[in-house]
Amino acid sequence: MSGYASGIVAILCINLIFAYAVFITAAAGQLNLGAAGFQAVGAYAAASFSNLGWTPGWATIPAAMAVSGLTGFLLAFPVLRTKGVYMVLATFAFGEVVSGILLQTSLFGGAMGMVVPDYLPLSSLVAGAVFATLLVFFLMATRFGLALRAIHDDDLVATVMGVNVRAMQVAVFTIGGALAGLSGALYAHHFSFVEAQYFNSTLSIFVLLFVLIGGTQTAWGPLAGSLFFTLVPETLRIGGSWRFVIFGAAIVLMMVVRPEGMITRTLVARFRRRPAAVKPVAITVGEPHVR
Repeated sequence: MSGYASGIVAILCINLIFAYAVFITAAAGQLNLGAAGFQAVGAYAAASFSNLGWTPGWATIPAAMAVSGLTGFLLAFPVLRTKGVYMVLATFAFGEVVSGILLQTSLFGGAMGMVVPDYLPLSSLVAGAVFATLLVFFLMATRFGLALRAIHDDDLVATVMGVNVRAMQVAVFTIGGALAGLSGALYAHHFSFVEAQYFNSTLSIFVLLFVLIGGTQTAWGPLAGSLFFTLVPETLRIGGSWRFVIFGAAIVLMMVVRPEGMITRTLVARFRRRPAAVKPVAITVGEPHVR
């Protein structure tokens, strides 16, 4: 595999894990516009542990996931006191606060960033992407996922049916934070450098688009969204600077035509549905029985 192709695959793996981090909260009806902040926490935690001599990289990754997951757990309590656009603004503010702290703290390199001494190959990123994908598919196939869909559709009805809405929302913020931390840690170890400017609000908006365009109804949505947003821009490079116009127009068109996302529950059910077997009907020829 060429260096260019391996770089695209690496970005795709990181984007996929990151998208599932946002999807798991969106599945419960919570939009997270500060996902870049969680990814930054995971990336800088992995970089810091690596600089402290924690080797190999797989020793730092669980620790980075734990730090970012704990951050999501603690953030969930004040954020979940808000709703709607106020929740979106609260998560956005979190991302900006994290970026500002990293830029102003010399311990984390400030604006110069940090070098990560331990390198992880592409195979590690692929393994991480497979792990995140299987984990989310498993969760969505359990009663946990059923409860998330119920909360997404109507949290009041879910409460009446016995679902602990607040506990579920805290859980998805924790899981989402841990997955975002995993994507950040893999990014740090693969590219061997982290800087706060990379984890900006634009990154949070893009990963949210991965999920919304792909679809929030099933776990297939983030996979489709990550493939679309990672591969299509690279394909459009032959169009020069016009690729941004074409890509933007394609996103707008898709939002108009498919506002529910590319992959929906109905679409998945249609592919899974098997044609019903036609049972043979016995026909008896003769005179009807008369009592």
